[in-house]
Amino acid sequence: MKLYLAIPLVLLALLIAASGVAAVARGWVLPINRRHVRGPRLYGWGQLVVAFALCWQAVCGLVISDSDTRLWGTLTGSMILLVGIIVMTVGQLAGGNREGNGTP
Repeated sequence: MKLYLAIPLVLLALLIAASGVAAVARGWVLPINRRHVRGPRLYGWGQLVVAFALCWQAVCGLVISDSDTRLWGTLTGSMILLVGIIVMTVGQLAGGNREGNGTP
């Protein structure tokens, strides 16, 4: 992986991780996603997993020179990314109703 691909990838991972930390710690979700997310903490954990997977793929693409190890590392990163996306989707579907109108 070239450096011009790795730097934006790591920056994107840091932004996703910051949003995930905010969701896990405070239950805060970006305003564009607020209407869709019902379980903000679970959604935040999914964001943290996605950020980790992106960093994992960047490290495997930049640091590892053995082609066999690089292949298995990026494949593992893709599987972790898929797990993170599934956790984020479950965070959108599961959880309580966030309207807070007081009715069950």
